Amino acid sequence: MVVRTVGRGTGRTLLPLGLMFLAVGISSALMLPFLALFLSTEVGAGPVRVTVFLIAAPLSGVVASSLVARLSDRRAIRRRLLIGAALAGFAGCLATAFVRDYWILLGLAVTGLAVAGALYPQTFAFARQVLLRDNPGGAAMAISSLRTVFSVAWVGGPPLAAVLLQTGGFRYVYGAAALMYLAAAAVATFRLVEPPAIGAAPVEGTTPAPVPAGPDASRATLLLAAAGFTLLQCPLTLGAQALSLYTSNDLGGDVSDAGLILGLCAALEIPLMLGLGWLSTRLKLRSLILGGAAVGAAYYALATAAGAVWVLLVGQLLHALFIAAVSGLGISYVQEMLPRQPGRATTLFTNTFPIGAMLAGPLLGVAQLFGYRLAYAMGTALCVAGLILLVAARPPRPDHQVG
Repeated sequence: MVVRTVGRGTGRTLLPLGLMFLAVGISSALMLPFLALFLSTEVGAGPVRVTVFLIAAPLSGVVASSLVARLSDRRAIRRRLLIGAALAGFAGCLATAFVRDYWILLGLAVTGLAVAGALYPQTFAFARQVLLRDNPGGAAMAISSLRTVFSVAWVGGPPLAAVLLQTGGFRYVYGAAALMYLAAAAVATFRLVEPPAIGAAPVEGTTPAPVPAGPDASRATLLLAAAGFTLLQCPLTLGAQALSLYTSNDLGGDVSDAGLILGLCAALEIPLMLGLGWLSTRLKLRSLILGGAAVGAAYYALATAAGAVWVLLVGQLLHALFIAAVSGLGISYVQEMLPRQPGRATTLFTNTFPIGAMLAGPLLGVAQLFGYRLAYAMGTALCVAGLILLVAARPPRPDHQVG
């Protein structure tokens, strides 16, 4: 395979995609950390209704993203789907800024905001099509770099939401999120050009749509890979939810230590994602993913045995490396398993996080009964199980390697 450098056309496309990731990342970082607080204080929802909302919203997002993914790979309409998803997010957030009826808000969450959830995987799929055409050898590195933009948005988003809450309440928070979705829709409308469908006949005067080499992975392989990534994503939520209680109850620290640990991990993730993206041009993606899963098991084992807060602080290098490998390279890895269906592949991977987050809920309940150290022991077991499933989910062709 010939590796071509990224041309000006590709750069002009990846820059607006980066802006879209920044907008989508900021919108989600504004809303999600304070969603339970919004429902409890502004809407007056009790524990049962809050729980129902927190389960129904991500589940509907998984369903909507999957349906959009099926549609996106059949015709050259991905740009229009991006615009539609962004406008759905704009409408849903704008309505949420003013509505305080629980059932109307739940309806918005499972319709408009659920469709808006497709914006994240479809933007990655759009990038994959562009890179497949112009720079296939650097696809994993470019996508990993785009993923860091989302991480940067989450570094600044929650503090911005806190300022907006103090200034104008949740109306300002959801109003700002709506503006971010509107900005994403504007970028998609005015700065993106629809790439030809994969395998489509070339149009005169345009670059032919490339047909990726190699077969699609079998259904069994895809299911094993999806289950493996779900198990690897689950400890991320479980560990974060248990962290403040673990540091204060078991390690002799306080709640502020949890914030320091999470901030350090987020700061380390970004350069590590870029570094692993660079390594992906020289090493097999599969090797990097499996190595990252093994590092994750090592981190959670270290956290289980920790006797002081400083152990967790030192361990964040391992934790960040685990997240960078799984979250930064996992998208490209699954995309290579379905080379002709980037929308379906990206959605299959991105859906593993909300499913893993939902699985973390009952596991946290078990840890509350038997001690929060158990949460990290379960995280170790989940990483080992996820690694085993990914080893079993062998792709039907060798991983792409440049060298």
